[in-house]
Amino acid sequence: MPDTPAPTILSARNAVIAMFVLNGALFGLWASRIPTVSAKLSLDPGTLGLLLLLMGGGAIAAFPLAGRWVDRHGAAVTTVWIATIHALSILGIGLAPTVLTLAAALFFFGATHGAMDVAMNAWAGAVERHLPRPMMSRFHASWSVGAGIGAASGFGAIKLALPLLAHSLLVIGPVAALCLWLALAPSRAPHWAPAPQGGAKPAPLFTLPKGPLVLVGLIAMCASLGEGAMADWGAIFLMTTTGVTEASAAIGYAVFSVAMVIMRLGGDRVTFRYGPARTARLAGIIAAFGAGLAVGIATYPVALVGFALMGVGYAVIMPLAFSRATNDPILSPGKAVASLATLGYGGLLMGPPVIGFIAEATSIRVGFAVLMALAVLMATLAPALRPPAP
Repeated sequence: MPDTPAPTILSARNAVIAMFVLNGALFGLWASRIPTVSAKLSLDPGTLGLLLLLMGGGAIAAFPLAGRWVDRHGAAVTTVWIATIHALSILGIGLAPTVLTLAAALFFFGATHGAMDVAMNAWAGAVERHLPRPMMSRFHASWSVGAGIGAASGFGAIKLALPLLAHSLLVIGPVAALCLWLALAPSRAPHWAPAPQGGAKPAPLFTLPKGPLVLVGLIAMCASLGEGAMADWGAIFLMTTTGVTEASAAIGYAVFSVAMVIMRLGGDRVTFRYGPARTARLAGIIAAFGAGLAVGIATYPVALVGFALMGVGYAVIMPLAFSRATNDPILSPGKAVASLATLGYGGLLMGPPVIGFIAEATSIRVGFAVLMALAVLMATLAPALRPPAP
């Protein structure tokens, strides 16, 4: 690709940040209103669990399609188009009058969320290649900021007794308008156009990682499995092992999340100094040590320290994995990111039930000990994250 003017790079960088913020805000808004939707349709826990699983299934189904669109139309244009549809998709959840219509709305919301995830990470990787230092970790930190904005708006909407539809229009309307405005012009720059395909035969729609990217996918799966387990089982772990109240246990995931955001804001500097492989190895060791503290010393303060260390360790893994995928020498950026996202989301979906099965057969502490083993595996596989030779 020819040299790209600095203003074009800066505007594209800001556009990618805006897309990550928007994607996170949509997810945070939905997550904050799950109890509202559940109460509106009188959903029992089993039905709600199936609906959430369906949403994840929509994301996984959309990954290969998004990868193909990225390769055909370019990551930038694809991101903006899917972002527009994704912003509208949350309205369907607010309008759903029955469980069946909610199921359809959640599947579509999950599909657009997953497709946008693939496209914006591919665009982020393309922009990062033109920057003097790594940026992917800060892009992912922007997602966390957006999720916090969405969740905070949910708190306010609940206090004001706003239905989900009105809440979405009042919050996502302005946020989406601003973010899409920031991204529209940069997405049309010719520097982000897709490479010509020539006369090559169409590749299979669903593509698995190949070569070293398989190991990168395993690293991503270990990290996302840990993140999913922390979200769904962290509070239960604290209540079971340390005997704290439900309110105190809820602080555990907050500590984990804040540590992740802080680390992601500084993760690019660490990567620039030590390189992706050494950074990932150190991250895996820190996550393993944190899990070991939480499992080995059953006191509330020590467990919180362990949760914070796990957040620090997991924070940089997915950004490093996506950066490596967008530079894969075997698969095109769209297919590489899509295949990696499939394994990553697979880990996120598998994490909670895997820990649950282990906890039921043994104990919750043994379940969390598995996270320690997976963090050690992340550190062991870290060399796979080295940039491919030119």
